Amino acid sequence: MPVLDTTDRDTALTTTVPAAGDDPLRQLEYEPELPTGPLAIRCINHPQEISLRGIPVLCSACRARRDWLLINQGRTVWVRCRCGNQWTEPEITRADFDALVHTPEMTIYPSVEEAIAAAGFDGALAGIYLL
Repeated sequence: MPVLDTTDRDTALTTTVPAAGDDPLRQLEYEPELPTGPLAIRCINHPQEISLRGIPVLCSACRARRDWLLINQGRTVWVRCRCGNQWTEPEITRADFDALVHTPEMTIYPSVEEAIAAAGFDGALAGIYLL
């Protein structure tokens, strides 16, 4: 199953350069700007169980009940299991996804596929709960 097509967008990162008058050591620091707009794709690891309207979310392939990767693009949210099974979850809105994002630390990957592999949701850890 294809994950998401990310080849139609520019993956180059822009950086914020410190002002010239700052401390020279601080000039070495830069902060990548987070992707924004309708093509921006965000992923978060959600190790707990998810209940939608009181019904627990289960993976249809391996019957896992927790340890999900939530993927958001625009208004759509996908749920991905460690076994590699992925589906669109219309019950999870973008507002729900935004409420789960509580850490300012983000890693930017060149593609969604690389982010999925780095997080261990590419099927290599199928059947393993990491927490």
